[in-house]
Formats: sequence, C-alpha cells, structure tokens
Amino acid sequence: MRVRLKGLNSRTKTLANGSVVTYYWAWKGGPRLPGKPGDAEFMAAYNAAITRKIYPRQGALLSVLNAFQLSSDWDDLAPRTRADYVKLIKMIEKKFGDFPLSGMSDRRTRGIFMEWRDERAKRSRRQADYGWQVLARVLSWAHGRGLVSANPCEKGGRLYRGSRSANIWSAADEAAFYASAPAHLHLALMLALWTGQRQGDLLRLTWQQYDGKVLRLQQSKTGRRVVIPVGAPLKSMLETTRGKVGQILLNSDGVPWTADGFRSSWRKACASAGVTGVTFNDLRGTAVTRLALVQASVPEIATITGHSLRDVHAILDSNYLNRDPALGESAIRKLETGTKIPDRASD
Repeated sequence: MRVRLKGLNSRTKTLANGSVVTYYWAWKGGPRLPGKPGDAEFMAAYNAAITRKIYPRQGALLSVLNAFQLSSDWDDLAPRTRADYVKLIKMIEKKFGDFPLSGMSDRRTRGIFMEWRDERAKRSRRQADYGWQVLARVLSWAHGRGLVSANPCEKGGRLYRGSRSANIWSAADEAAFYASAPAHLHLALMLALWTGQRQGDLLRLTWQQYDGKVLRLQQSKTGRRVVIPVGAPLKSMLETTRGKVGQILLNSDGVPWTADGFRSSWRKACASAGVTGVTFNDLRGTAVTRLALVQASVPEIATITGHSLRDVHAILDSNYLNRDPALGESAIRKLETGTKIPDRASD
C-alpha cells in the first residue's frame, strides 16, 4: 500500500560521476531524511521530524507561536488578517523558533528582535513593521497568559512613515474608471464611495442586508454594526441589479468574488482606465473626505463609515484630506458672508 507523506520535499541532483540522486527533507526547510521513501530508516526519521514539529520543544518561542494560532484571539481575526499573519509567523518561526522563552526578560533580546526588523527594512520598511507588529501581538498575548515574563517588542515604534495624504480618488479618476472598467465592477466603486466600507465587508454584503433604504452590516475587523442610508446614485445602481438572495457584488460569471480574484480584476481595470496612485483601500478615506467636503460633521461621518471619532479626526487631519482647495474656498466664502465690507467712499 502506498502512503502519501504530507509536506515531503525533494530535490534531484546529478553528481560528478554522472549518477543521479534524490535528496529528501521532511518539509521545505525541514530536516534532511536518510534513504528514500519506504525505507525503515527513512520512515522513522520522517515520523520523528513530524512529531517534533507538532509538539515543539517547550520553553521555545515556537510553542507560543503555535499556541497563539489555537487561541480565541486567533479565531477573532478576519480571514484575510489570519492569512497575512500565517506568512509572517512562518518567517518568525524560521528565524526565532528555538529562541528560549526564558530570554524574553533579558534586555538584549529587544536588540536582537530589532536587528531582525532592521534587516527586513532594507527590503521594505512597511513589511518590517508588520512583522514586528505580529511578533509583538503574539508576545503580548503570551505575556497576558503568563507564558512569557516580558514582551520585548512592546512600544517598538515604526520605521515606515509613509503618508497617504495625496491618495484620494479624484472625480477624474472616478469618471475614467466608469468609462473604461467592466460593468460588473461599477457597483463596487459606487458602494465603496457611498459607504466608506472595507473591501472584504463589501464583498460579503448580501441582498438581505439591503431593504431599499439602508444597508446594514457588521464590520469584520472591528465588530461594529453600521446602518448606512443609501444615497440616490447608489440606490439607482442597486435597484438596477437587485436580486433576492446572495451576495450583491458578483464577478463576470455571476458568482461571488474571491478576495484574490477581485483584487486582480480591480488592478487590471485601474490600469486599463489609467487610474494610478490610488487603490481600492483608498476609497474608504476618499469617502470620508467627500463627506467632509459637503460639511458632514465628524459624528455623522463616523456613523456611516464605522470609524471611531478619533480615527475620523486623524484621517481628516493628516491621512486623506490633503487640505483640499475646496475647503479653503468654502472657508473664505463663509468669512465673506459674516464680514462687513468697509465703505471706501469716505476715504
């Protein structure tokens, strides 16, 4: 009977004498295995390696990384966030899996982790910060449960200081997208601009959440429940495509989008329309900006988008508003309205 060995990694090499040999590892990056599949020595080594992987040495960071992924905190993460975390946790495992938990209270440990972040920052400061954030979160979780004596990644600051102040969709961007992009993507743009919701929440939105007047949803990232009145342009587009059940946003085949499929199609549509420098994620900040430009108050904006009041203030102050000239024009008109113009006839 043939047994499939999960995760087995192999590589074939031609030796100097012309013979061909195949080497095996328990998994990619795992321990080298002697012999070939089926040999008693090979199977014993494979089973031992898998056992060590499943039951990591206690007292090492790998045990905490595994425990975090079995916790309720992990279950509470959005699916996309979990997928991103898995990639970074694998990197942390490879670099620090055997790091002793007893060393977390040593002041030198923080420096070791910072050196790792600095090395990754040479390729991408943003990704270096994200890796640090994930490690800090895991260690914070472990510290709260008494698994480690300290969190050396606490309050590590950020290396990436990028600003998205100029990354808002202009009216020209919007018009170019509608003119060029496939029709089945138009509703996605309209929903994002008129609701200020995240891509994942919009892709999960169903017709049962729309009653003809409002959209009701619970944000996957924050758990906040929002009720969004549907504006006339959005209502018109929704009513044109309205169904009875299932997801609102569908691909060209009439089936719900996968997250990767949507991102790929969106990028291609933006490239075809000549829309550059902005992403789908920027539509959330663009919605906040447009609401502010029509003088919606901060509480009104937060009610629609689900942001906290503090986050709305932060977005308007530094991230997306970009000191739009329309605000300056509006401010001067208000000042003119309330200011008495001196009579120069008496000069």
